[in-house]
Amino acid sequence: MYRLTNTIRDYAWGSTGAIAGLLGTAPSGRPEAEMWLGAHPSAPSLTPDGGEATGLDRLIAADPQGLLGPEVAQAYGQLPFLMKLLAAGKPLSIQVHPSAQQAAAGFEAENAAGLPADAPHRNYRDGSHKPEMIYALSDFAALSGFRSPAATAELFRSLGAVLDGPNAATCARIVELLSNPVEAEALSSTCEYLLGGTPEPGNLVAAAVAAVKAHPALAEHVSLAELPRINEHYPNDIGVLVSLLLNLVVLAPGQAIYLDAGNMHAYLRGLGVEVMANSDNVLRGGLTPKHIDVPELLRITRFEALGVPLLEPETTMYGQQVFTPPFAEFQLQHIELDAVADATDMGGGDVPVAANGPVIVLCVAGEVLIDTPRGDELLRRGDSLFIGANEAPAMARRSANSAGRAFAVTPQPVP
Repeated sequence: MYRLTNTIRDYAWGSTGAIAGLLGTAPSGRPEAEMWLGAHPSAPSLTPDGGEATGLDRLIAADPQGLLGPEVAQAYGQLPFLMKLLAAGKPLSIQVHPSAQQAAAGFEAENAAGLPADAPHRNYRDGSHKPEMIYALSDFAALSGFRSPAATAELFRSLGAVLDGPNAATCARIVELLSNPVEAEALSSTCEYLLGGTPEPGNLVAAAVAAVKAHPALAEHVSLAELPRINEHYPNDIGVLVSLLLNLVVLAPGQAIYLDAGNMHAYLRGLGVEVMANSDNVLRGGLTPKHIDVPELLRITRFEALGVPLLEPETTMYGQQVFTPPFAEFQLQHIELDAVADATDMGGGDVPVAANGPVIVLCVAGEVLIDTPRGDELLRRGDSLFIGANEAPAMARRSANSAGRAFAVTPQPVP
């Protein structure tokens, strides 16, 4: 087992206190957006290997068979997942992730074109897809997937009814595009119109926000009520209007959603445990000062109305609570251990750590003792571990001092 030291990314949309508050650390004073736990080469977790800090990516590369296990090493050649703590103090960009085939082709094409790996106008940072899930640790708001064109048309029809002149005409144009009986064409043409850079949709943003503020009846619809909040952080950004095309999802703590390739989405606010394939590929469509490639975004987006992709946990026969999204690279286990009422009786209440090869464990409350045939490590709030495949099986055991709560990520079984 290897204890981990993890990088916290200070993206501008991050919260200044949520991650520190969860882990019991001192706030940095800067936005703390994401804590990365994994082996992504841009910010690998560090391990005290032999007394020196070594990147988890290098550690695994030195012994992939032992640390990943033969099946995972053959299937992926690397740690296939990236775990994060994500704290959104303001909305993230509206974005889409490519499929595995799209990512591989895009990465190869940009390499062939000579784009530097860190070029700000680069779309593909690596050749992998980036399916993901988020488990809410607080109330968590997100946009995920297109709502039906008819439902979105009704929102713009309501806005148009209280506007006049060119802004009312722009609403009418959007309603017309959404009325196309072919769902994919209705959604794609509307996105293309909003993101096309013409002045009419841009002018509508401020008018729509003002209309919601001036007409309480409009704010009764939760998606319209969200417009002033988003606009507060990204004034007059076209992403404010694009948000109306998407389902507004509000998760309670303990709920989770998953996000597949081509799903247009954005996280708006909240704290959660995010897990994804080990990639950093993002195509953006608004609510960001970063590079936006509209043609490429439209090319990889799935233009179909999607329901809210809630992910329900399964409780196994061993008492494990496991979230298994439809992606082979990862699954998430939620571990919650009660305090010991009698310190002389430590039996019962232990939970096996689900492991299909390598595992990363993060303790977010109390204490959890991780026990393997090679030894044990006591994790306190904020501590994390990498467990190699060669140390299985691992047990999460109760501490005599405290209840404990942790999350563990491992790949799904390789067929």
